[in-house]
Amino acid sequence: MESDLLAGAQARADALIDSVRTLVEVESPSSDVASCERAVSAAADIVQAWLGSAGRVEVHDGRPVLRWGPDRPRVLLLGHLDTVWPVGTLERIPWSNDGERLRGPGVFDMKVGVVQAIGAVALLGLVPDDGVGLLFTTDEEIGSGCSRALIEDAARDADAVLVLEPSVEGELKTARKGTSWYVVQITGRAAHAGLDPERGINALVEAAELVRSAVTWAAPDVGTTVTPTTARAGVTDNTVPDQAVVGIDVRAWSAEEQQRVDDLARGWGPAHPEAGVDIIGGGINRPAMEPSAGEGLARLAERCAERIGLPPLGSRAVGGASDGNFTAAMGIPTLDGLGAVGDGAHADHEWASARAVPERTALVAALVAAILAGESA
Repeated sequence: MESDLLAGAQARADALIDSVRTLVEVESPSSDVASCERAVSAAADIVQAWLGSAGRVEVHDGRPVLRWGPDRPRVLLLGHLDTVWPVGTLERIPWSNDGERLRGPGVFDMKVGVVQAIGAVALLGLVPDDGVGLLFTTDEEIGSGCSRALIEDAARDADAVLVLEPSVEGELKTARKGTSWYVVQITGRAAHAGLDPERGINALVEAAELVRSAVTWAAPDVGTTVTPTTARAGVTDNTVPDQAVVGIDVRAWSAEEQQRVDDLARGWGPAHPEAGVDIIGGGINRPAMEPSAGEGLARLAERCAERIGLPPLGSRAVGGASDGNFTAAMGIPTLDGLGAVGDGAHADHEWASARAVPERTALVAALVAAILAGESA
C-alpha cells in the first residue's frame, strides 16, 4: 500500500492545490473572528468533499475550530487556519500558481499544511472511527489562549501528534523554543512639557529604562533571546507622557530559562519612586519543545519517506513555537514541520512548493499508517 501512496497523491495534485487556493482566498487574520469563521466553514466543506463525512465546527472560548474524528484520537493531525495577514492583503498579494510556486497570504503558514492533513486522511481511506483526528484552530498566531485547553485535551490519549506547520527548508522540526511575551504598562504623571515639566513623571523615560534593562536579560550562551518589539507613549508633543506601553518577546530552549526571565520581568521596577508598572498582558506562553519529543517520530518519518520513494528529509531545532509545544510538554510524541515546503512565513515573499504538496501529503499518510500499525520509532 505504501508504494501506492505517492502515486495516489500525485494523481490528486491538482485537486489538492485547488483546495489550497480555496483556503488562501478566504482571508483569516487571527484578530478577525468573523473571517476565521468563514475559513473554518471553507475548510469544513473541503473535509466533506475529501473525506465524505462532515467535520465538526465548534466554538471554544469564543473561537471557531474544525474537528474530524475522535475527540481523543490515537493520532492527532494538528494545524491552524488563522494567519498574520489583514483582510485586503489578497488584493496586494493575490493567489498565484506558476506551476512551481504557490503564492498568497497564508499559503506557507499554513494553509497548505491543512490541505495536506486532509489529503493524507483521504489517501488512507479512513473514517471517523479509525483513530485519527483532525484539529484546526484559529488563534495560533496570537498565542492559542482560547484553544490551548482543547488541544491538550485532544492529545491526552494520543500515540503521536503530527503538526502540519511548514517545514524549514524542507526539513522537519524536532525541537522548538518556548515563547513568552509581555505587555508592560508604565504609569507616570502628565505635565506641560514647556511650563512645568518637572511636575510630571515621564513614563516614556521609564519605558526607555525598561528597554535597556530587558535586553540584558538575554543569555546568548544558552540561546535565550529577549527582544523589545513595540512601544507607544504620549498623546501630544507638548505633554509629559503619563503612560507608556512596551511589548517584549522572549524565546528560550528550557522552562528554567523562561522562568528566569519571567522573574526578571515581574521584578523590574521604574527608577522614579512614584511611577507605576504593571504587566497587563502575556507571560510564559508556550513551553519549550524538547528534542526528545520528536526525534523518534522523525526517524520513523525518514523510513516512511524512503519506502514511498522520497529523498531523506532531515530535521532540526528552530526558534519559533507552535501548538506542538503544548503537546510535547505533556510527554506526547510530537513531530512538527510536516507541512508546506517553501519559505517566507509572515513575509511578503511567502510561497509554497507546488511539487511538494502531493509528496508531503503522501508522507503524512505513510507516517499515520505506520503509527496506527504500531511501528516502533
